[in-house]
Order: sequence, then structure tokens, then C-alpha cells
Amino acid sequence: MDISFSTEQIDFRLEVRAWLLASLPAELARKVRQGEHVTKAEHVMWQKIQAAKGWLVPSWSAEWGGPGWGPVERFIFDEEAHRAGMPRANLPGIDLLGPVLIAYGTEEQKRELLPRIIDSQDWWCQGFSEPGAGSDLAALSMRAVRDGDDYIVNGTKLWTSHAQNSNKIMCLVRTSTEGPKQAGISFLLIDMEQPGVTVSPIITVGGLHHVNQVVIEDVRVPVSNLVGSEGQGWEITRSLLGHERLLGAWIGSSFKFLAELKDLVRRELPETGYAELRGRIARTEIELTALNMTAYRVLADEIAGKAPGPEVSVLKLKGSEIQQRLTELLVEVAGPLAMIDPQSLTGNVGIMLPDDMAYLNQQAMDRRKMSIYGGAREIQHNIIANRILRV
Repeated sequence: MDISFSTEQIDFRLEVRAWLLASLPAELARKVRQGEHVTKAEHVMWQKIQAAKGWLVPSWSAEWGGPGWGPVERFIFDEEAHRAGMPRANLPGIDLLGPVLIAYGTEEQKRELLPRIIDSQDWWCQGFSEPGAGSDLAALSMRAVRDGDDYIVNGTKLWTSHAQNSNKIMCLVRTSTEGPKQAGISFLLIDMEQPGVTVSPIITVGGLHHVNQVVIEDVRVPVSNLVGSEGQGWEITRSLLGHERLLGAWIGSSFKFLAELKDLVRRELPETGYAELRGRIARTEIELTALNMTAYRVLADEIAGKAPGPEVSVLKLKGSEIQQRLTELLVEVAGPLAMIDPQSLTGNVGIMLPDDMAYLNQQAMDRRKMSIYGGAREIQHNIIANRILRV
């Protein structure tokens, strides 16, 4: 495997890095890196800047408003975006639904929905997990019963990220109870701005409102909102989750955390001593480098025309573990200062709490969810054992 980048690709990386430095508001990047709350208005403002550049939807074809990049350019952009602290709240619409519609949607769906994602008219959330059917998606029970030109939909979705900001939800629904569980699942697009849709917040252990419960009761959805055919939802989902878990490695973000951790160690600890702690940091850096090499292998497969396979579960699993470990190490090095809630301070906060210590504990706590969402740790272990190791 050749993991070297061409001169053109290196120049592209430098172009992306320079553009992000010049265009991404410093305060917005700081909020993202430190885990501080970013409003929907701030997200939309940044999306419009990206859209004006033509870089909002990096995985879309040029025909539908994307930059027409190949896999290497998309990988480089994603890596630099994470390093820079670029906000990514509408990821379900931009990185997940968009490619699904381009691959499986009707011409009418693509013409109507894709431009609305680009101009920020529609914010999408992803309704997959349910009470009792989180990690085992095939066990979902939300029903969509055909009634003329509509489906009548009933059920509950759980852990729905950014549903509080969304006006649309892409849902996996059960359209049949016959045959294997997977065969009765369909992919349906639902307007959230109608009676019968209720969004309730779930506050994470980090004190953040990112996820929600969405209850759908007797909601009519036009049959024209079905993506693909009835019963094709499982096939579509496997393709979508492959891309989600590839994004879930968070490699660029982890390298940023690693750099911040090293800076904090140099500032807060003496040059000698703390050998055990330094050893843990070194082992984490080695694992992150190995994860990056694994991502390059997946990238090489994509260049060769191979769709993301079960190996992306390795990226998702290890990427989550490394994010958790790095944020925990940051808290450990910062010590008691990491436990201070910066929002409770008044006056000159910088004197009392350095910027790079603010929200460290919140980030460490919030990243406990990373080994659950997008497919729990246990599910990833099963995929790796069954489909890679063949045991």
C-alpha cells in the first residue's frame, strides 16, 4: 500500500488548511474544540460560508452541488476540518442522507431535497435507534402502515442527535412483519413540523443537549417519501453506516487533542518524572498513528473502487477509545482545574481558568457516548469477530 500523497494532494491539503484558517471564525473554532455550546444560528452561518466556497457537501458529486472530489480529497478535507475545529452539526443531512439520496433516491427526491440541504433550509436528524432496539437495529418496531398514498407512522426513536434543531428526520420503519426482520425495514423521510411529532431533550452525562427522544404518533407520510423500495431499508442502512463509522474514527480531532495534551504536559509538569503518565501518552500516540494507517488502508480500498466494509468497525471502535483516553488524560494532567465549570465563573475567566482547561471534564464525560452511538462497542466487536476474523 502506498500511503504517500502526491504533490497535488499536498498542495490541496495546504489550500484547505489556509482556507479554514482564514474563513473559520476563531471564536467558533474555539467553541467546537473546547466542547462549548454552539447555536444553530452559528452552525448555519458557517454552513453558508462553506456553501459559498462550494465545500459544504464534500462527498457529493458535482452534478448535485458537491465539489466532485475523489476519496483522497474527501479524506484530506475531513482530517483538516477536524483539526481546525470545524462545526459539523448537520452531518446527518450532509454526510449521510445526501449520498443515500444520490445513490437510491428518485430524480424528484434529489431535485427537491438536495438543494435544500445545501442552502440550510432543511436540517436532518437520523431516526434509527429505539427503546429496546438501539444496537440491534433489526429489532426496531416503529411501524409504517400503508393507507392509500400515505403511510401512517407510529413509534419512538431514541438518542436522536440534534433533533431539537431539525425540521426533517430520516427514519428506519417497519413496513412488514413477514420473513426475516431485516426484510421488513424501509427508509422513510418524515417532516417533523407537523402534529404528532414530539421531541424531548436528553441531557448527557457531560451536561450537553445533543440527543433527544422523538415520538411519532399517527403521522401521515406520503409514499413518495420512501427512499428506494419497501424492504430495502436494511441495504441502504448498511451503506450509510459504513460511511458513518468511517467518519466516526475522528482521527483529525484526536491528533488535535494529542497536540493539546503535549502542550499541557510541557506547561504543567516538570521535565522529569511522571514516567507512567508519559508512557500512557506515548502508547496512545502509537495507537492513534496505527489507526491513521488503518484509515489509509480503507482509503486505498475506496480508491480501488471498494465500498466501505466491516473494517470500518475497527476505525469506529478504536477511534472512540482513543478519543475517550485522550480527553481523560487531558483531565488528569490539568488536575482540579479541569473540574471547574467555566460557565459558573464571572470576571476575567482567563486569570482563574486557562482557556485550554475550560470544558476538559465536560468533554471527557461527554465522550463516554462515543463507544455507544453509531453502533455500540459490543456490536463492533461482533462485526470484527464474525466478518473479519471469521470466528
